[in-house]
Amino acid sequence: MEKVPITRAGFEKLKKDLEHLRNVDLPENVRDIEVARAHGDLSENAEYKSAKERQAFIHARIKEVEQNLSACQVINAKAAADGRAVFGCTVAIDDLKSGDTTEYRLVGPFESDIAENKISVTSPIGRALIGRKIGEQIRVQVPGGVREIEIADIFLEPEE
Repeated sequence: MEKVPITRAGFEKLKKDLEHLRNVDLPENVRDIEVARAHGDLSENAEYKSAKERQAFIHARIKEVEQNLSACQVINAKAAADGRAVFGCTVAIDDLKSGDTTEYRLVGPFESDIAENKISVTSPIGRALIGRKIGEQIRVQVPGGVREIEIADIFLEPEE
C-alpha cells in the first residue's frame, strides 16, 4: 500500500474525527434508532429509515477514516536548507495575470482544504510548487486553464 504524506496536525485531526464518530455520532444514532423503533410499525417509519441510513453512513465514514489513518505517513515539516518549497511549508504566490497574491500551505491529500488555503502536494499547483525557489515563475495547467504564477515567499509555519 502506498503511503500518503500527512502533517502531524493533520494526523491528529483524523484521529479526533474517528474518535468523534465512534464516541459521539454512533451512540447518538443508536439512541435515534431506539426512539424511532418505539414509534411502532417500522415499514412506514420515516424516522427509523432515516436513522438507519445515517447509521450506514457513519459506519462507512468510520471505515474510510480508519483506512486513511492506516495509509498515512507523518512527515515532520522542515524548512529546506536551500530555500525550496517542501511538504508542510507555506508558499506565497503572485498570479502574474491578475496580480493577486495567495498563500497556500502544502499538505497531504487527506488534509487539503481550499477554504483554509491548504492544498495537496498531489494537486496541479502543489506538484508545480514542490522543489521551487522564491522568484521562480511557473506555468501550471489547472482545470480552469493555464495559470502563470511566481513564488513570492516560502516559509514554514509552526505545527498547530
